[in-house]
Amino acid sequence: MFRKELILKALTKVIHPEKGKDIVALGIVAEIESGNEGISITLKPEKSNDPFISSVKSSIVRAIKDDLGKDAVVSNIIIQPRTIVHETEKQSDSLLPGVRNIVAVSSGKGGVGKTTIAVNLAISVARKGFSVGLLDADVFGPSVPKMINAENYKPEVFRRNDTDHIVPLTKYGVKILSTGFFVDPSDALVWRGPMASNFLKQLMAQGEWGSLDFLFIDLPPGTSDIHLTMVQEVAVTGAIVITTPQEVALADAIKGITMFRSARINVPVLGLVENMSWFTPAELPDNKYYIFGKDGGRKLAEKMNVPLLGQIPLVQSICEGSDSGDPVALGETISAQAFMKLAEQVVEKVEKRNRDQKPTVKVSVT
Repeated sequence: MFRKELILKALTKVIHPEKGKDIVALGIVAEIESGNEGISITLKPEKSNDPFISSVKSSIVRAIKDDLGKDAVVSNIIIQPRTIVHETEKQSDSLLPGVRNIVAVSSGKGGVGKTTIAVNLAISVARKGFSVGLLDADVFGPSVPKMINAENYKPEVFRRNDTDHIVPLTKYGVKILSTGFFVDPSDALVWRGPMASNFLKQLMAQGEWGSLDFLFIDLPPGTSDIHLTMVQEVAVTGAIVITTPQEVALADAIKGITMFRSARINVPVLGLVENMSWFTPAELPDNKYYIFGKDGGRKLAEKMNVPLLGQIPLVQSICEGSDSGDPVALGETISAQAFMKLAEQVVEKVEKRNRDQKPTVKVSVT
């Protein structure tokens, strides 16, 4: 075992290529542990997608060997992204006090793969080292349970301070709650708007979400009472709009973007995701067939002046993963890589939004 101060001294010789300073002075070294199995170092780079991190890791191994000798083994280097958040005033009535960023995932119409994007995006952000939650707010058509193979899951409920608290399912590194956990999959929900809105408030307020970097809220298609309830009850950091390149989907995506940008809602639109951008058959992985049109999402993003966060291909494995409860984002395929790139973009846009714009506030809708 090696003393922490000796390890820190060795790490002062590791210079970040872009910053020109050592990683200790920059505050990138978050934690050091030294045991019988070797030295474990946790890093918190300033950027979630720091392009120099691989170089830094290699330099760490060399510096430890050079300073502490050949018996000094770096067993693990953990990358723990730091999230930029606003220091907003604490509100006693906040439904989600431990959640740093709330991101709404929406679509102008159904059938564009919104929930598929939400599930795989949440998993991908969790794989990058963030603490993540997913709230399935699609009250009338909850499909998250099927996509994570948890249709028969019933959450644990316990009582504290005269209030029932719901324990989310933790799966694939994500805390998940859905209306589908409380109803039979074959039953049709026939609820009036206020009833659906109240149930959503319950899932937000009584869910044991704990401390999260990101909570993704999978909204119903279109615009509805659920959307208004969300922005009235919690301060939404930003919204992501999902579309396909098809003209009818693009027309509805405009309505979604316009809703979030309206004066009375005023939720920043982080960007647009184009799903089903092209079809690639498994036997011809280099071929692209633009079944629903080409670059419709890109053109709409330019027209509406919002970032295009990613283009997700129509690949059989994505569909099969959603049906079998084995999300494609868990693997290392080209599709999984597309979702990891999407996750990078979303994290980057949230960080930029929090740097450049005023803190999020709850919306007062009259």
